[in-house]
Amino acid sequence: MPSRARRRRGAGRDAKRAARQQATVEISAWADRRIPYFEVLDEEALQLIEHNADTVLEEVGIEFRDFPRALQLWKEAGADVDGERVRFPRGLCRSIIQASAPAEFKQHARNPERTTIIGGDRTVFVPAYGSPFVRNLDEGRRYATIEDFRNFVKLAYMSAGLHHSGGTICEPVDVPVNKRHFDMVYSHIKYSDKPFMGSVTHPERAQDTVDMAKIVFGEDFVAENTVITSLINANSPLTFDETMLGSATVYAENNQATVISPFLLAGAMSPVTVAGTVTQILAEALAGIAYTQLVRPGAPVVFGTFAAAVSMQSGAPTFGTPEPSLILYAAGALARRLGVPFRSGGGLCASKIPDAQAAYESANTMQTGVLGGVNFMLHAAGWLEGGLARGYEKYIMDADQASALGALLRGVDLSENGQALDAIREVGPGQHFLGAAHTQANFEHAFYRSNIADNNSFEQWEQAGSLDAAQRANAIWKQMLKDYEAPPLDAAIDEALVEFVDRRKSEFEDRDY
Repeated sequence: MPSRARRRRGAGRDAKRAARQQATVEISAWADRRIPYFEVLDEEALQLIEHNADTVLEEVGIEFRDFPRALQLWKEAGADVDGERVRFPRGLCRSIIQASAPAEFKQHARNPERTTIIGGDRTVFVPAYGSPFVRNLDEGRRYATIEDFRNFVKLAYMSAGLHHSGGTICEPVDVPVNKRHFDMVYSHIKYSDKPFMGSVTHPERAQDTVDMAKIVFGEDFVAENTVITSLINANSPLTFDETMLGSATVYAENNQATVISPFLLAGAMSPVTVAGTVTQILAEALAGIAYTQLVRPGAPVVFGTFAAAVSMQSGAPTFGTPEPSLILYAAGALARRLGVPFRSGGGLCASKIPDAQAAYESANTMQTGVLGGVNFMLHAAGWLEGGLARGYEKYIMDADQASALGALLRGVDLSENGQALDAIREVGPGQHFLGAAHTQANFEHAFYRSNIADNNSFEQWEQAGSLDAAQRANAIWKQMLKDYEAPPLDAAIDEALVEFVDRRKSEFEDRDY
């Protein structure tokens, strides 16, 4: 039987662990970068890829499908328009972008303390996006609901390592397709005060997002400031479709941000080589980013990438492998040379459950993103099954890693306290630092503390229930939702939002498309 003293020590450890795991809503609008970028290409190689991308734009071109306005704008800008195929004089897209696209921009949150800046030496960690399924240890895999959507908004709000509420963090299949954007945008506004992303599944839905933002921030404020970021995927290879172009146009016209992201599975939607895929990414991004500047010069825009490799055996997408990391490093360097913010993926994995495969694939992709200079890290928390599922436990594990990577980005403290010469003088040869005054003054924040990892002895771990990381994460997300308190929202604004949503929903029938 354990002694009373041992029980007291155990209780003290449990109390400290509980305090660390207590859900808090810390204010952190981005992670500052104080470490160098990891570069894999030299100047000659970067110039070669830029030259090749211009060759693709000039000789092959990009299709802008079913959107005559885009074709007209390109024709007026000096491009060669042949049907829906647009070919660009060498350097045209780059010159348009560098004439007006901002190097960084503020995305305002309804809580000004959470207003973030996208670009520069900053990383904004953003939850995963677009999953039709959710998974947790209690229920397994099932279709997502609007209640799941609200839960993940709340969890993102309560997670210090995540700076953004995200967008379509899961697809609530219990709400009609053509109306669910109202519920999703309202949830971001109601249950969080962090910045959020807008709907892109139809231009009218993009406009609804803008109109809801005007209720929250005021029409004049939205006209002059960015309060929405949206994801605009190229329909790779070398195509932009009507849906994405229409939504991008709405947001750019309203001075709201677009993340122009080629969506590539290398070997299927781009060449099997790193250099070929990076060339295609740059060509597609240049065309899409430049288009936003034709719609409205100065509209905020982000150079986006999503690149995974396809298994040459099965055709399935793979994640966390070396080649997509090299693609990301190269694309990040190209975005910096272009002079716009950079987006890529976060905790990507193909695993179906939050296991070792999920952990190492996600760690590979998140660390690559941080080292490669990602400014807007979409899919930073919750991604499972190649994006088909959103995991509750996986979300907690990823959010913990986002916090750890934020600490990595801060780099080395070279202040007087960081140099720690007083500690070395005090301790001297052959002693330990545990009781040193410097250690006592710094121990609370000396090292990053994971709220999931178990670093106790085997006996202590066994006594606590022999839980693995996923089981510990399961308890954490449940406690966070139990402790959740909504951020204040002006009652008149809330009432106006609800009235707008109810009125708009009544104007058309439910549809599943």
